[in-house]
Amino acid sequence: MSQTASIWLVIVVALVAANLPFVLDRAVLGVWQRPTSKPLVVRLAELLVFYLLVGALGLALEQRLGRIAPQGWEFYAITATLFLTLAFPGFVWRYLARRHG
Repeated sequence: MSQTASIWLVIVVALVAANLPFVLDRAVLGVWQRPTSKPLVVRLAELLVFYLLVGALGLALEQRLGRIAPQGWEFYAITATLFLTLAFPGFVWRYLARRHG
């Protein structure tokens, strides 16, 4: 897989993973079913788990392409903020959009 394809793969997976906690109403991590809707705290915990999984995917793809570049705290702060930005459509759909009917 080329470097460009790897980058796009990570971006698309991050977009989907960032919105999963808000789209899946009762499934925790897409696996365990709850009898009621998930509270916001559970959704935020899922968001953290999905962030780590997407980071692991990116790390694996980077390792496959060559040497892994060392990262400082700034990298993780920026990627976490980007992940939260990608989660915004799901948050709006779950908590801010008015549902009629």
